Formats: sequence, structure tokens, C-alpha cells
Amino acid sequence: MPLLRLDKVSLAYGHQALLDAVDLEIRRGERVCLVGRNGEGKSSLLRLISGEAQPDDGSVWQRPASRIACLAQEVMLDSQDAVFDVVAGGLSGLGRLLSDYHHAATQLAQSPTPGDLENLADLQHRLEAADGWQLEQRVETVLSRLRLEGAAGFHTLSGGWRRRVMLARALVSEPDVLLLDEPTNHLDIEAIAWLEDFLREYPGALLFISHDRAFVRQLATRIIELDRGQLTSWPGDYDAYLQGKAEQLEVEARHAALFDRKLSREEAWIRQGIKARRTRNEGRVRALRELREQRRRRRERGGRAKLQLEDSAVSGKRVIEAEGINKRFGEQVVIRDFSATILRGDRIGIIGPNGAGKSTLIRLLLGELPPDSGRILRGTKLQVAYFDQQRESLDPNATLMDSVGDGSCQVTISGHSQHVAGYLQDFLFPPERLQSPVSTLSGGERNRLLLARLFTRPANLLVMDEPTNDLDVETLELLEGVLLDYRGTLLLVSHDREFLDNVVTSTLVFEGEGRIGEYIGGYSDWQRQTAGERLPATRRETKPAVAPAAIGRRAPAGKLSYKDQRELEALPARIESLETEQSQLQATVNTAAFYQQSQDEITATLSRLERIAGELGECYGRWEALEAMMSAE
Repeated sequence: MPLLRLDKVSLAYGHQALLDAVDLEIRRGERVCLVGRNGEGKSSLLRLISGEAQPDDGSVWQRPASRIACLAQEVMLDSQDAVFDVVAGGLSGLGRLLSDYHHAATQLAQSPTPGDLENLADLQHRLEAADGWQLEQRVETVLSRLRLEGAAGFHTLSGGWRRRVMLARALVSEPDVLLLDEPTNHLDIEAIAWLEDFLREYPGALLFISHDRAFVRQLATRIIELDRGQLTSWPGDYDAYLQGKAEQLEVEARHAALFDRKLSREEAWIRQGIKARRTRNEGRVRALRELREQRRRRRERGGRAKLQLEDSAVSGKRVIEAEGINKRFGEQVVIRDFSATILRGDRIGIIGPNGAGKSTLIRLLLGELPPDSGRILRGTKLQVAYFDQQRESLDPNATLMDSVGDGSCQVTISGHSQHVAGYLQDFLFPPERLQSPVSTLSGGERNRLLLARLFTRPANLLVMDEPTNDLDVETLELLEGVLLDYRGTLLLVSHDREFLDNVVTSTLVFEGEGRIGEYIGGYSDWQRQTAGERLPATRRETKPAVAPAAIGRRAPAGKLSYKDQRELEALPARIESLETEQSQLQATVNTAAFYQQSQDEITATLSRLERIAGELGECYGRWEALEAMMSAE
């Protein structure tokens, strides 16, 4: 019996459906990753499941007496309570009892009054009766692992630290269904590794949204993709999903091209005039109307963002040279005896726990902060562009156009003037949203806007502080490509292990007590060089991408034989039959009950799905070849 089920659920904001009659089942023990582009509706789906929103149509069912907890992408809670109280609040009534005991114990230790001891004893008795000590230990463990100070005021924390607190609140409740929206945002690598271990042993069901590819590879037992209003389930790991998705998109593109070619041919026929209105051709006219309606209903896959850095004058060969740098704040040593030389073209990753001093190191290197001792020499002709982790450079009340153009309608990219509207479309912002305020954007959209703003500024030294937060995987991979082609120097602070591996050529690692080690290569290279002693290595080797097999070869042009003509006429029905069977089998596979069958039945169904994909490819290829022969007559 599933813990959660969605039955024909639909949801729309505006003219486009985010969810179009979707079905979903989740069972205990599953770890399901929900993927999709920014703006597809992933967070909206989580809000439906958690009960924060209601569907326009269909039903959301959860098993009676089961509990759901959710970590949202944006923190809405504004509380004057201490962090301990907020986290313990995830335990409902017992959480309040734990908070009262915690405060009573603190009061007794600091400035006791006559009734404090009696009050503490009463709370202690009530906790023992409710087995509350185990829950207190759970709260303390999660606070410790996420490096949270229980006595700190929640309202005093930054947005990133508030997200950590809300993650802790969701984890301590140990619900039957745990919903997590980008749980690794603002976590350092050590905390991410702990979270992976915690969730791997989680007894309930887990549904999470994440664009951290290493995190997804470690955890997901099933991938669910939200694409153009439809949910598709992909059994297996993330790499199996990538391969299957690539094959699906190729088949979809071929199918769409053949459909458009047929529609074009029928449109040309109808324009011939009177003979199209003869009685014997009325069926063909009706078929054309149906083709037009199918084309109107078809939702195209959104375009890809176009990222391009503004060219800048070349800096000197030596960009920054640091020698014997020391920096402390009070008694805390942040940087101890640090020396390094950064040359033009270096791509350097900076790794370390939150609060270790990564931002301080950047400020020292850029000259925004003086060292206590040592010297820093900066090269000539430096032009710096800085990607701000907290997005402080975005005014929430400004429009998208003003945020990028600073009041102008034109931006200059690679020496060429371009209208802001056209430039923002390269970053997937449609014209109707250009006058919307920044406050209406999702986290991923804000990151894209900040990238758009940053890339208008010429720079030969690019400093990026957590640029991957909230970006969808496709945009993230495009950003990787841009940074690999970038001819300037890059300083990158990131906790995304795969992003570091793919982009940087060396790493600076905070190793404790202010000491910074320098290593060749990315995150995995550092792990190998230090034998994994400092942080647990959690990244698995990725499987090489497998290119879809070529299907169908174009036949040489020539006149169609009678046999070829009959084959061409039969192909649409054959394709329709295969696609119907494929849809039925895919719907069966998408249900969690599918995996309750015997292994032989599961294997037979999956093998048939694979054979159908191959047969469809051959049919499409043959159809295309015969069409080409016919058009050449």
C-alpha cells in the first residue's frame, strides 16, 4: 500500500499547466528525486503533496495517520524563538515540552529562583513518561551535525542559516514522507556527506528536489521528471535516467519532424483549391483539421539558455601573489601563514566548512581586507566581476530589465550592442516577464538573472561564491562549459563536488586552525591525494555517457516501388500500435506496485520496453527514408 498517491492531478498558474492530469505513487523505503527545469513546477508539486496548496483538479491521497514534513525552497518562518525551539517544534507537542525543559535547565544554571527546581523536576518527569530523552538526543545530534547553535536567535540568522534550521526541523520529526526542496543549498561538503548517510538509512519515503548531481547519484533509487506538465518515472539511478532521457528526446524530435512534414504536405494539398472540397476528400479535410489541432496542443520543450561572458582586456601573467599571510578576528585564527601564486588562466576552487574563512580569503586576495601580516601583490590590468552568494546586488523591487540594464535598454556583449529584452531571452526570460519585479522569481530564476547581470561586465578575474545554488542541471552544465572556455582567471567557492571536478584545475582547502592546503585538480583529486582523511569521499565515478544508437539510414532517392508504397502506408499504424503499447507498459512501470512482482516479470516488462524503443527507431528511420525517396520522385 502506498504512503502517498496523486490521481489525475492538475494545476495551472496562468495559461500554462504546471501539472496536467498527473499520477504518482510513493512507497515506504523509496528515495525519489524529482528533476526538471527551473519554472516547471517542482516546488508547486511539493506544496500540493504537503497540503500547502490545493490542486485545480484530481486528488492527493495519503495513508491515514501518516505524517509528512517538508523543507521548502524559500524560508517563510519569521520567529523570535531560539534555534533549539524552532528545531524542536518539528516534534509537535513533545517539541514544546523539550523547549520548556531546555529553557528551565538554562534558567536554573544561570539565575535560579525558588520555583525553578520544582518546575524542572515536573518537566523531567513528563519527559520520562513520554520517552522524551531519546527525542532530545535526536535534536542535539541534528543541531551538532548541521553546526547549529541552539541558543542563537532564529531572527538573527542569515537566509542560508535559516534554511539549515528548517532542514533540521524537518529531519528531527522523522515523518513517514519527507519532502526536501534543494536540501544541500548552503551546506558545506562535510554536512552534505552526513546528510547523505542520514537519508540513506531513512526508514520512511523520501521525495527530494536537487540539482547536486553527486548527491542525487548517492541517494536516488528512482528519478521522476516533470517536463511540460507531465510526470515520467525512470527506475534506477541518475545515469540510467540521463541515458534514457537522451534516447527519448531523440525519438521525440524524429516523431515531431515527421509529423510536421506530413502536416506541411497536407497544408499544401488543401491550398490546391476546389478538389479538396469534393465529397470523396472530406475525410482527408477532417484529418487535416485534426492534425492542426494536434499541432496546436503540442507543447514544445523550452530552449536552452545561452551563456556568454563579456570579453575583457588580458591581465598580467601574475594575477595575485600572497606571501606569509595571517589573519585573525579576536582569538580566532582564520588564515595562518598562507602563501600562493595565482597566474592568468588559473581556475581555482576554494573548499572548506561554512565559517572557515573562505569569504575572508577572497576579500584578502582582492584587497578589500588588509592582512595582519604578510604581503599580497596584485597584477596589472585586473578587472574583477563578483558573483554574490546572497544575491545582495539584486533589488527585489526592481524589474528584470532594470536589474540587468541599470535603466538602459541596451547592453554591450563582446563589443556589440544588444537590447536587454533579447539578451534576457538568452537566459530563458520571456518578454511578458521582463517588467516583473525580482521578488516574483524563484531561486533558480534569481540565480540566472544574477548570471545575466554579471556576464554584461567585462572581467579578467571572475570570483564566484556558490553560483550553482538553485540552478537546474541543464543551466549548470552550460555554466560549466562557459567557465571552461573562459580565458581569464577564476576563483570559485562551491560545495558542489561534481561542479568542482568539472571546472577547476586546482583547489585551496581549509584544513583547520587557519591552515590552507593547495592541491592539483578538483574535489576528487584532493580526496585521492589526502587518502580521504579529512572529509569522506562521497562521489562515485560517473558512468560514461552512452550515445543513442543510430536508427534508420536514409535510402537513396528514387521512385517508390509498389511494395515500398504499401510499406509507407502501413508504417503510421505500426508506429501508433507500438507507441500505444509503449505508453501502457510505461504507465505500468511508473507504479510502485510494479516492483512488487517477481523478478522474472519485472525483467520481461523492461526488456519489452527496450525492444519497443528499438522497433520504433527502426520504423521512424524507415518512414523518413521512404518519405525522402517519394519527395525525390
